[in-house]
Amino acid sequence: MRDIIAKLEQTRKAADLGGGEHRIQQQHLKGKLTARERLALLLDEGSFEEWDKFVEHRCTDFEMQEKKIPGDGVVTGYGTINGRLVFVFSQDFTVFGGALSEANAEKICKVMDQAMKVGAPLIGLNDSGGARIQEGVASLGGYAEIFQRNVLASGVIPQISVVMGPCAGGAVYSPAITDFIFMVEDSSYMFVTGPGVVKTVTHEVVTPEELGGASVHSRKSGVADLAIENDVEALLTTRRFFDFLPENNREKPPRWPTDDLATREEPSLDTLVPEDPSKPYDIKEVIVKVADEGDFFEIQPSYAQNIVVGFIRLQGTTVGVVANQPLVLAGCLDIDSSKKGARFVRFCDAFNIPIFTLVDVPGFMPGIAQEYGGIIKNGAKLLYAYAECTVPKVTLITRKAYGGAYDVMASKHLRGDVNFAWPSAEIAVMGAKGAVEIIFRKDIDDAQLIEARTEEYEERFANPFIAASRGYVDDIFLPRETRQRVCRSFAMLRDKKLENPWRKHGNIPL
Repeated sequence: MRDIIAKLEQTRKAADLGGGEHRIQQQHLKGKLTARERLALLLDEGSFEEWDKFVEHRCTDFEMQEKKIPGDGVVTGYGTINGRLVFVFSQDFTVFGGALSEANAEKICKVMDQAMKVGAPLIGLNDSGGARIQEGVASLGGYAEIFQRNVLASGVIPQISVVMGPCAGGAVYSPAITDFIFMVEDSSYMFVTGPGVVKTVTHEVVTPEELGGASVHSRKSGVADLAIENDVEALLTTRRFFDFLPENNREKPPRWPTDDLATREEPSLDTLVPEDPSKPYDIKEVIVKVADEGDFFEIQPSYAQNIVVGFIRLQGTTVGVVANQPLVLAGCLDIDSSKKGARFVRFCDAFNIPIFTLVDVPGFMPGIAQEYGGIIKNGAKLLYAYAECTVPKVTLITRKAYGGAYDVMASKHLRGDVNFAWPSAEIAVMGAKGAVEIIFRKDIDDAQLIEARTEEYEERFANPFIAASRGYVDDIFLPRETRQRVCRSFAMLRDKKLENPWRKHGNIPL
């Protein structure tokens, strides 16, 4: 028995040490934490229960039988974040560069399966050189097993990927399927083919950072939701983010205590929208001033900035926010913003998170590049997402709501539950000048007539009253009352029940 206990302690120490002191030191020199250090920061102290600490690979090719380390390059198990259950895996770059083996994949699949069974979120900390080359197709099969589980878990449990090192080749597709991807600046990268292959095939010379770094994916491609400064900040941000999410698709969002009164008024909002309709303002000011304690967790803040998405709390409960941003492209909807908004709306709908939509949109972005890029189908993604959505939807038109973009942004016609407007709202097919120039195009040279008709059009449509008279807007109120009215609406909608017709799944215009 003593021998077994001694072996147990020896194996545990070997697993804890991973690739050894030298490789741990190399990890630290790169500004990166080890797999276990990361889990210690992510999870509540003392809550981590590790599984498969003694698993080793089964490969015998290329003398691999002489190179076995307990745990085999990934740490898996479960724990809690602020007392709420979560399953985790953390790839260990000190062991074979974190490369995925058959046994390694089996460990990850085991926690994924258990997370699905008990209905708890999954967080993956990615830091891997990719498939373990010595294992060939067995390693590739391991990736496919993970992908399959990512797909089955989609919309059932929240899945978060934190990319904290390399993630290349087939490895990128697991994070791509998950709900959110956070990346660490200067130490993480994602790409399907590396710089060497790119140079060979296209003759382009590019660094890993330029090809697939956190900045590229958070600003240009939209693959990543956040680029975070370092490992510690990334893990603390993930803990904060986790607090907004429900455990699974059968639960309502968590509710946290708050001292922020639902009746609080914000007089400063009364003067936020400029008198001149061509002047911009920051829609984030509305979001922050309406949210509990001004706490707003923005998703993809550096990508498609003409639309703002993220999470707030109202009376302690998570609410998703989608808002046009007048500061960028006047808040127009384009290809990137439509895709960004649609994906966020679908996540909220999958996990019972109510949606608050703030509308100031002059229309869809015109231009050859947009049309050639497929603005029709991409814009339809946002339309489809809102139309399919069954969670409580409260919409507020702050200023412009023109054309088809009015319809798309959670209008009453797309089953918006409560639709409000500020007195500054303008709901019309298009802006007054453009509308008049079309209606009276035969008199386009008569400047006096055009000016008079423009004033007439503005008087009739540059306000929310026609929409309100038809019931498309439920009420018009002063901006200072926004928090109170929105909180009341979501409280009323708390037990809303709405189901779509039965179907295997819809066919969203991908």
